[in-house]
Amino acid sequence: MNTLQKIDQEKLFCNYCNVSRFVTDEVIGEIVCSNCGYVISENTENRINERRLVSNISDNTRTGPGLTLKMHDKGLNTIIGAQNKDSIGKPLSATTIQIFGRLRKWDSRSQTKNSADRNLRFALQEFDKVQSKLGLSDTVIERASLFYRKAIERKLIRGRTVKSVAAACLYASCRDLEHNRTLTEIANQFMIHRKEVARGYRILFRELGFVVSIADPMKSIAKIASNIGIKEKTIRKAVQILDAAQDAGIIAGKNPEIIAATVIYSACVITGESISQTTVAKAAGTSTVSIRNRIQEFKTKLGLFSTIN
Repeated sequence: MNTLQKIDQEKLFCNYCNVSRFVTDEVIGEIVCSNCGYVISENTENRINERRLVSNISDNTRTGPGLTLKMHDKGLNTIIGAQNKDSIGKPLSATTIQIFGRLRKWDSRSQTKNSADRNLRFALQEFDKVQSKLGLSDTVIERASLFYRKAIERKLIRGRTVKSVAAACLYASCRDLEHNRTLTEIANQFMIHRKEVARGYRILFRELGFVVSIADPMKSIAKIASNIGIKEKTIRKAVQILDAAQDAGIIAGKNPEIIAATVIYSACVITGESISQTTVAKAAGTSTVSIRNRIQEFKTKLGLFSTIN
């Protein structure tokens, strides 16, 4: 138990003036009697919360931002400021400004030593762009950045575009952390074809050997229902149909988006809510043919959809 804890738990008195009033100097770590100035303890442990800089705003905090995989140098870079002033705030001369301008240029160029560093910086910039568009958390982007760094170490980038591998890493991160994002959504944000993302994901899955969880159609139900704006009664019916299909074991190996779209459309028909197959298919990012095929299977194996023509 340190001195601070003893003072908090017990009633300690000064040995000279017998007064129980103490002052803690957080700079030099001393505990001093406020009455006579006697030093009770020195070099005490700093127990206050440590401040951390979490934004790009200049701040004189004790520590800078923490290490992050979202930056190509993990946040350990040094940047020559653009204020063109010395330590006391006096403007620099024209010659010194030119010198520091060249230093800034070469400092920026030296941060990317080879093509792998340039590819990594470009991929991380793409992650930063799509993060807000897809509503992803920093944890997902951190995991995607980790997958991309591993892909660079295994030399999986060679012969493939940076966007396709970056999109595959982001999709793998979403699958790993159970964020419901489809290949089509990610491919549209990276402005590439869906097949490129799928091909890159298969390569990552084979070479890196990571284990991803199976997508849950229940999460897709919530997303599709929110997009088309159906009633709560219909959502509950869709969940009941999905539970029955899971108990029957007929959704294993099926696309979760198609299964979710099927049970939502079936629930709409049963509850009498007027929603077309085209609307549901568009919200789910699939086709009406896929929904009809799953409905026929549900009719045969569950017998719950006799009202569907």
